[in-house]
Amino acid sequence: MHRLSFLSLALLAPLAMAQTGPLTPVTDAMLAEPPPESWLNWRGSQGSWGYSELDQIDTGNVHRMQLAWSWSFDDTGAGQAAPLVHDGVMFVPGPRGVIQALDAASGDLLWEYRPGITPALEGSGAVPLGPDQLGDAVLPATTWVSVGRGVQKNIAIYGDRIFAATENASVLAVDSQTGLLAWESPVADPALGYNYVAGPIIADGVVVTGISGCERYKEGACYITGHDPDTGEELWRISTVAQPGEPGDASWGDLPLEFRAGGDSWISGSYDPATGLVYMGTAQAKPWARVVRGTDGDALYTNSTLALDPHSGEIVWYYQHLPGETHDMDEVFESVLIDVDGRQSLFKMGKLGILWQLDRATGEFISGADIGYQTIVDLDPVTGSVRYRDGMIPRIGQELDMCPSTSGFKSWRAMSYSPQTRALYIPITLNCELATFGPVEFELGGGGTGPVRRINYPHPQAGDNLGELLVLGVPDGEVRWRYRSRAPVNTAALATAGGLVFVGDWDRRMFAFDAENGDILWQARVNTSAQGFPISYMVDGRQYIALPAGVGGASWSTMLPRELAPELRRPARGNAIHVFALPEQ
Repeated sequence: MHRLSFLSLALLAPLAMAQTGPLTPVTDAMLAEPPPESWLNWRGSQGSWGYSELDQIDTGNVHRMQLAWSWSFDDTGAGQAAPLVHDGVMFVPGPRGVIQALDAASGDLLWEYRPGITPALEGSGAVPLGPDQLGDAVLPATTWVSVGRGVQKNIAIYGDRIFAATENASVLAVDSQTGLLAWESPVADPALGYNYVAGPIIADGVVVTGISGCERYKEGACYITGHDPDTGEELWRISTVAQPGEPGDASWGDLPLEFRAGGDSWISGSYDPATGLVYMGTAQAKPWARVVRGTDGDALYTNSTLALDPHSGEIVWYYQHLPGETHDMDEVFESVLIDVDGRQSLFKMGKLGILWQLDRATGEFISGADIGYQTIVDLDPVTGSVRYRDGMIPRIGQELDMCPSTSGFKSWRAMSYSPQTRALYIPITLNCELATFGPVEFELGGGGTGPVRRINYPHPQAGDNLGELLVLGVPDGEVRWRYRSRAPVNTAALATAGGLVFVGDWDRRMFAFDAENGDILWQARVNTSAQGFPISYMVDGRQYIALPAGVGGASWSTMLPRELAPELRRPARGNAIHVFALPEQ
């Protein structure tokens, strides 16, 4: 055993020292206005547009695009990678906390960081935490305690470091040149169920991260933290669940804090240098059904967009999209920052398929557009208030027919915005559900999402199709075009200045669409379902499109295709990155 550990370190050490030349330190100015050849934020820009200014690959030549290189991950777990590219190096977050640096032109491995194994930078004082470190809490022997799910959606880059958040509820930094650990700061006790599935963003020099694993009843709640990028010191933390005696307390009724669950922040946020605010989403209250969790009020600050001061964590404003949510209709997803007719706006869509437009300086509701597929609430387009339709509030043990299913129409597969077309490109899954919600035990370690017996069925408007790429104009929310497919659209969208939109589906296909009219101009088949966050970048004058593939991905990628499109098949392994380009001249 000692020899195996020694050999592992001996093999990793030279790998971690591989280099391609000095990397330029990433500054706040670079994050605010990224060089077009790079991809420095998880959605390309701090405003989360998912848009590339590169136009070498365009509507006239994309049909010639071919595979340049590919890379597979060794580790099991859900593949939902959002790569970054800087100075010709691609940094890829893999399952189970692994981070790899690849030559972005050739796909050659430069270094990898592996939790608990990769050494620390000399003199840093960092102590690598092992992948099974559980913390000091002593809990009853229950089955709910686990350490993460292996998901690592995104990472951040700043200065000469890469920042990540782990399934063991810590935030860390590794050297971008070598992959050696610079620091690691435990944030919460993973033995209580805390974990991260989304990584940090950088907001005016602060590492901002939202935690997950808040389903179970425990002494504590979910929160968002800010960290010093040089040392890892925690600068602040703000609870996403209203605390007793603080503003919003009454929205939880008389529930003690240990029974106020949910409010996970499991999707990364956006930052706006103009307002100086960082925008983070929060998930629904737990258990999902209000009758199960015992609340009648709004349950603040769940299912909200929070605008935070990145230096203090102060909530400058919040907007609760679905007060007292009761069906698992998340509104936690990406915040897309767009100036519309001179007004600083924030666009967001959650599981119900309502496109929200908020004033990002004040949080004021501007407009709401319901795409018309959901059957749960009525939206007042003038005030933004929602009202549950008659008979649509769940009761314990009674079957409820609802669209969408608890999977939602929109989920973590992020939409993109093209300033050329002034449109949002939104991955949608079309499905409904007969749901029967069950009770939970009110004791520490109990709670959770609450049991739900699900009978999924296709959406009545969709025919045999489960997938849709929906294109909505900004700011009117009018449908420009839609593409439907038997397989769920299973990646985030990527728009480019070449007039293209890229997405991939569960049936292993990746597509390039004409952004104006939806014509399919190119497609390719990959090793398993397309899954993750596509990006575009340039090295030595050549544009590349990187399209991830992977497994896992919650019920969009597990339950729904198996039940509603059983003829479709994907391999159970195969997390990978596939990189395409035009043929070399």
